[in-house]
Amino acid sequence: MIDHNHDNNQLPKELRSVFSELEIFKHLRNAGIQKSVGFSSSYLFQIVFCLIFQHRNWFSLLESKKAERYPAKDAVYRFLNQSTFNWRRFLLAFSASTIQKVGHLTDQTRPKVFIIDDSSFDRNRSKKVELLARCFDHASPKMRFYKGFRMLTLGWSDGYTFMPVDFSLLSSKNSQINGIQADIDKRTSGYKRRVNALQTAPEQIPAMIQRALSSGIDASYVLMDSWFTMPPLIKGIVDQGIDVIGMVKATKQRYSVAGQLVDLKKLYHLAQPVQDKKSILRSIHCVMSNGTPIKIIFIQNRNKKSEWLAILSTDCTLSEQEIVRIYGMRWDIEVFFKTTKSLLKLQKEFQGRSYDSLISHTTIVFSRYIVLAWQNRCNTDERTLGGLFYELCDEVNELDWAVALQQLIELFQDVLKQTNSKLKKLVENQLQQWMAGLPSYIKAYLPISPCES
Repeated sequence: MIDHNHDNNQLPKELRSVFSELEIFKHLRNAGIQKSVGFSSSYLFQIVFCLIFQHRNWFSLLESKKAERYPAKDAVYRFLNQSTFNWRRFLLAFSASTIQKVGHLTDQTRPKVFIIDDSSFDRNRSKKVELLARCFDHASPKMRFYKGFRMLTLGWSDGYTFMPVDFSLLSSKNSQINGIQADIDKRTSGYKRRVNALQTAPEQIPAMIQRALSSGIDASYVLMDSWFTMPPLIKGIVDQGIDVIGMVKATKQRYSVAGQLVDLKKLYHLAQPVQDKKSILRSIHCVMSNGTPIKIIFIQNRNKKSEWLAILSTDCTLSEQEIVRIYGMRWDIEVFFKTTKSLLKLQKEFQGRSYDSLISHTTIVFSRYIVLAWQNRCNTDERTLGGLFYELCDEVNELDWAVALQQLIELFQDVLKQTNSKLKKLVENQLQQWMAGLPSYIKAYLPISPCES
């Protein structure tokens, strides 16, 4: 797949035009990712970037018959282990530039959001990886401990396209297995990333958002899960001029209502019921303990009908329906985590021991996702054709599987009306069996039976 000719002609034809359009090599140079001797950084970047399309890791590729086409093993590892390369600047510039292109295809009234979340970065079989720590995976059904890092990620979304903007592989001061490499130059960006790894997530998030805003990325809200919606962090984000929407869990946190401080469970009973809304139960305006005015809505837990969930918004002008709709965009980052780990070989492709190699390879995996997200947008959004087509085409709609499923059932209903009774009965029986096997949370989105006339 990779031609053995010129250093700058190593990409598949499908990616060559995308690399040129997104100016990836320019962003590499601007981030100081350059070499004075040997293979160029752009050439080595292309090799690592394209490994995914050959269904091999670097070690197995060098063991194959194509090994003579590539540099020696140490050339790529020296490239990934270089501590002077500013990979954070590269990812931020690359994502900001691509987001700007996506912004031209998106209506100005459409909400754009930052999404913050963390995910496990497993290195369970490792012993000597730099800054390796014993971490706890609160998202796992088994609530397990593992060796590795917490991958704190900041992403951007317009409801259709998701782009990773920044990340940090968090270690731990208390549960640390290995420390920082002793001979690292403290003036390098690699050392600064190591210092950040020993900070907590709430300490890093405001700086991440500030860097993203300074790079020109437009967003109106920050979406987060209940693990991050703490008063100091929310206030730090709001002070930057951007609102927060996040899930809230019942803790010792207190809210001020009519001069009294109450917890979340008491707040639910004080909230006013919302009429004519099946899933939205109650809504109330209150003030956090640090003086930040917020609006909290209570919605029904679809997995357990007897329980409720609470969503917080610092933008008190939004309606209850709009808060739920915007918060639903947070699912994009969960899809991103699943894609990078299962399809783009994050954690598996390289098994380097230095912290620099973890940062560099993770950045390259995120770059793969940005390229694929941009290609997907170009292939599905007819407004990318430009000119007259741009004026005649509508922008893409937000992906909503529940709406798509309901439309599919309605399509079957229309088709059945035009068929004979024998075929109609056969299709109705098949649909009934299919719906009977669906999980209960999907059935909740289909209140009308597909076989009703």
